Amino acid sequence: MTNEAIQEGNPSDHFAVFSSQNSKFKYTYNKIREVTSHRVGDLFSAYRDILWDDGRHKYNVSSFIGEIDEILLGERFSAFDQSTLDNLIGTLRQRGNSNATINRKMAALSKLLRKAHKMGDIHSLPEFRRQKERAGRIRFLERDEEARLFAAIKSRSEDAYRLSVFLVDSGCRLGEALGLIWNDIQEHRVSFWITKSGRSRTIPMTERVKEVIKLPATEGRRPKGPFTKLSQAQFRAIWNDAKAEVGLGADDQVVPHILRHTCASRLVQGGIDIRRVQMWLGHQTLSMTMRYAHLATNDLDGCVIVLETPRCSGSDSAAAKPDSSPCAVIQERKSEPVAAKAKVRKSAKSQ
Repeated sequence: MTNEAIQEGNPSDHFAVFSSQNSKFKYTYNKIREVTSHRVGDLFSAYRDILWDDGRHKYNVSSFIGEIDEILLGERFSAFDQSTLDNLIGTLRQRGNSNATINRKMAALSKLLRKAHKMGDIHSLPEFRRQKERAGRIRFLERDEEARLFAAIKSRSEDAYRLSVFLVDSGCRLGEALGLIWNDIQEHRVSFWITKSGRSRTIPMTERVKEVIKLPATEGRRPKGPFTKLSQAQFRAIWNDAKAEVGLGADDQVVPHILRHTCASRLVQGGIDIRRVQMWLGHQTLSMTMRYAHLATNDLDGCVIVLETPRCSGSDSAAAKPDSSPCAVIQERKSEPVAAKAKVRKSAKSQ
């Protein structure tokens, strides 16, 4: 094939052939997509329904992306470089965002940019580094606080009271409870299918939960689920009024999610191991459940005995009474297995 023939060829054929006296080359090429510039808000509009399910989390992500787009002044880009990301994080920190909040916002941005990169909308990505989060104090309700708060909620709404009891005894998230349908409740167990982690779980119900999922006898059509009469906004409004009435209005940690913390804390304090608490709460990783591990202090009680026991010296042990000295008690406990083994050997020889 001559060079003139090659030049006259149709480029849409997607191949070209070059020949010479000694060699012949053939190569193919595909269509190359042009990378255009986009705003963060444009990318979110394009992919939000693909990346996030409808619900409160999607609403929060929408708020995060909107703030990021505002910080970037609506700038259009075809590549999101590292300096842009670093400046963005710095601005969020100047606005008073904690590292935990920054991590949540960056997780949403990272998910969006990775999708845009995969689809060819942008051609480079920065490195997202997780900010170090400080372990904060976990607030949970004492029994008397729960009683006062729930009484105030019940005086306002029977449905909100039933939901509150369900949340504190099941440890589920508010959205998980509101999304329950009757088919999710079988005998003594309840299954959560719509979860934050995307993993379903089934847990047994307490006696209180068995009672509150029963709807009062009323006329009219049966609702789709035990708590579908309420919306998140309605429940939060009732909650805020009730907590103000019982003197907890100034405590910004007393939000509906505190019932999940309360359930987890009671499980750990009651001696349930961390792995089972993780399964009960539906945490995706064990590290999330480890926030409650410091409440499991029963395993450390033996340390106090060791620290309070005086050292055993020869003179102390000689002067002390055998039946009252802590050292003697420890020595007696240590010798018990040895004495038992000797007794077994003696019995074996006699046979």
